[in-house]
Amino acid sequence: MGRNLQSGERLRPVDLARGHGLSTQAVRNYEEAGILPAAGRTPHGYRTYTPRHAQALRAFLALVPGHGHQTATSIMRAVNQDAAEEAFRLIDESHAQLLDDRRTLQAVESALRDLESTAVSGPDAVSGPGGTFIGPLADKLGIRPATLRKWERAGLVRPRRDPLTGYRVYDEADVRDARLAHQLRRGGYLLEQIAPLIAQVRSAGGVAPLESTLRDWQARLSARGRAMLKGAADLDAYLRAREP
Repeated sequence: MGRNLQSGERLRPVDLARGHGLSTQAVRNYEEAGILPAAGRTPHGYRTYTPRHAQALRAFLALVPGHGHQTATSIMRAVNQDAAEEAFRLIDESHAQLLDDRRTLQAVESALRDLESTAVSGPDAVSGPGGTFIGPLADKLGIRPATLRKWERAGLVRPRRDPLTGYRVYDEADVRDARLAHQLRRGGYLLEQIAPLIAQVRSAGGVAPLESTLRDWQARLSARGRAMLKGAADLDAYLRAREP
């Protein structure tokens, strides 16, 4: 907030709201959600808040960028219910998810390196001279054939049809696109987000257009990590303020 608050100072909802760029309704909603401790009441029934409420609000707003609104809400609700261990568990889960996302990014980068290596060394092992069918490709990727058919409807892969059997045949480019789609799905990308990336790869004839996407992904993970540090500091201050 813009000024130092004294421990016994009473704040109106509008004071708390203006200090954090919020509406008074948002402050009331946060209280009702358990993000803030219950407000005091004047003899006329008006809400009154204290610097501890301001500290709780500051902690919540700091937690949101790193953990998301839903998890930040659950963390603050647990703290305000004196269930600190539950709050710590939720924080641990967020950190574990961030680590998993980092590992997924590494897997995507590894897949791109493999694809680049394949382009240099020769045809992909999963695709023979005439291409490969849906079953072997699905097995190679560890997915169901139905998933490949779904990706085809979304435009992520474009297998040709064998003129005699009508079976789908995936050539080297199709295998590359399927592998990239698989890795990006693991990274949390939606099919509608992946489709234009695959289209760029096709038009460029390689994976170079994904480099900027990976840099952006890495930047977002780093920003989440730093936001978690900021949120942890503000939450720790709030926990200390709650101690007897």
